[in-house]
Amino acid sequence: MNDRVTPLRRAAAEFVGTFGLVFAGCGAIVTNTLSGGTVTHVGVALTFGLIIATMIYATGHISGAHFNPAVTLAFAATRHFPLALVPAYLAAQFGGALAASAALRILFGDAANLGTTLPAGGAGQSLALEVILTFFLMFVIISVATDTRAVGQAAALAIGGTVGLEALFAGPISGASMNPARSLAPAIVSGTWTAQWLYIVGPIAGALLGAFAYQFIRGEGVGEDADPLTDRAGGPTSSLSEKE
Repeated sequence: MNDRVTPLRRAAAEFVGTFGLVFAGCGAIVTNTLSGGTVTHVGVALTFGLIIATMIYATGHISGAHFNPAVTLAFAATRHFPLALVPAYLAAQFGGALAASAALRILFGDAANLGTTLPAGGAGQSLALEVILTFFLMFVIISVATDTRAVGQAAALAIGGTVGLEALFAGPISGASMNPARSLAPAIVSGTWTAQWLYIVGPIAGALLGAFAYQFIRGEGVGEDADPLTDRAGGPTSSLSEKE
């Protein structure tokens, strides 16, 4: 392990990665509105998937590339991430998302509510979707992050592809958030509060279910409070530099 990768540096990587996610992803929604639909829904979904993959490759070897409070909590709950680092990671993720939302507000005003996720139908429908979407996202993440039999160098593509695919079909219904920081930050900055609770409850519940489901299917118990940089279990891309 590189001794220079302190908790502060790890948190900084989470801040930058989550900033990139919200700035590019929500920015695509904003520019799509301002340009009269030039980006398109497919373009927005691809943007979210690509920025996730890119930032995983950029910062995964430093922080594990969570960029998502639900992912961090699920790793901690399955003892694949140190509880002591959870507060710093959550603060960095929400801080990065808020900073990105503020930057979008300065650049583009309040167009498209800064990409705030809003349920198109009933809250119950969107809540169920968010649980299911995040279940499969976390299932993929914990697989490539903790299992030596799973994909190595393509982990970022597997995770980014999952985000993009789920955004393609579920984005028009629930917004396909899967991430409390991604939803709450633009909601706070734009002052849009419609049913935002479901973007906290749904992703966290789905991530926990996905993590424990993979643990069960894998046939092993929970982890041993693994360190994110000395064990593959720390996040999507700790595996990128360690697997063959």
